Amino acid sequence: MKLIKAFIHHVRTPDVVQALADAGFRNITLQDVKGILKPLSDDEREFSRDAAGPVISETRLSLVCEDSDVEAVTSIIQFVAKVGPHISGWVYVSPVDMALPIGGD
Repeated sequence: MKLIKAFIHHVRTPDVVQALADAGFRNITLQDVKGILKPLSDDEREFSRDAAGPVISETRLSLVCEDSDVEAVTSIIQFVAKVGPHISGWVYVSPVDMALPIGGD
């Protein structure tokens, strides 16, 4: 199994989530984060004391999938999350050593 984390522009989040859901990937976690991706416009920038500079609102999307699904998931994210000619975010793939349910039968 693999853990896929993607840092994308927040404006692309709904389309990425829908594309993943349409492909059968539904166990998705989203978190609002601040990052330093290239802003889509100057209005998107805000100053962060923590970062000591300008940041933008981003989404961290996480999901766990089978090794055989990694290419499909990463391709969907890379295609749908793209904004303009610049780098629109990053996708990271990490191994999952164990996955344990909480509760259930």
